[in-house]
Parts: sequence; C-alpha cells; structure tokens
Amino acid sequence: MPKPVVSKASTVWNGDLFNGSGRTSLGGSGLGPFDVDWDTRAEAGAGPKTSPEELLASAHATCFSMALSNMLAQNDTPPTQLDTSAEVTFVAGEGIQGVKLSVEAQVENINAEDFARIADEAKSGCPVSQALSVDITVDARLA
Repeated sequence: MPKPVVSKASTVWNGDLFNGSGRTSLGGSGLGPFDVDWDTRAEAGAGPKTSPEELLASAHATCFSMALSNMLAQNDTPPTQLDTSAEVTFVAGEGIQGVKLSVEAQVENINAEDFARIADEAKSGCPVSQALSVDITVDARLA
C-alpha cells in the first residue's frame, strides 16, 4: 500500500476580510510567502498577489498534466510536451463556479479523437478534479 503524502501550506491573515491581507507559504517546498487579499480574489486586483483560486488553478493544471501524461504513456503514445492552463471562475458571495482546463499537446501517433477521449478520461481521473464539486471542462488540442 502506498505511503500517504501530506502536503502543507499556511497563511497568516491580518484584519477583516475586506480591508485585511495575508501571506501564504507552501510548507513542503518552502516557496513563498505569497501576498493575498480580498481585492485580488474578488476583483482581479493588480499587483504581485495571488488568490486561493489562482493557487487552485495551478494545482489543477499540474495534476491534470500529470494524469494525462500517464494515460498517454499507457496508450503507448507518450507526450513530448503538454501545455496546460486552468481557469477557475470565482463569484463573490457564490464561490467557485467551475474550472476550464485547456491543453495543447505534442503527441506522436495519435489522432485528435483519441487524444480528446484520453484527455477527458484524465480530467475525470485527476485527483484535484475528483476533489472538486463544480463543473470542469477540458479543451484538448494537438499541436
């Protein structure tokens, strides 16, 4: 049985939601801290700040890429490169509305239909996708 891996992050928040701000750090890698505040989250504020949704988008794009690369290799069509992005839509007062995954891939010896099918299966099999209870779409294209 695989050994569980626990990933850690922490945030220090000062003040109330609308006027406060915080700093979040990634525990395992030691990356950060990253500044966070409400304006960046709810109004796409400018500046070198992040949001929970941006961090989720990064995690989802990475997880999906890993799942897709594995499934393509199992299909005997390993990818040369996957360029994946994730867009997480957040509405203040309503929460996360959905995720759009987009991938453009360099893969030898596969047709567009098979690639799209495998990408859709990877979307469903990705652990981050499985943890979310929102609509997730995938736009998969061969380069």
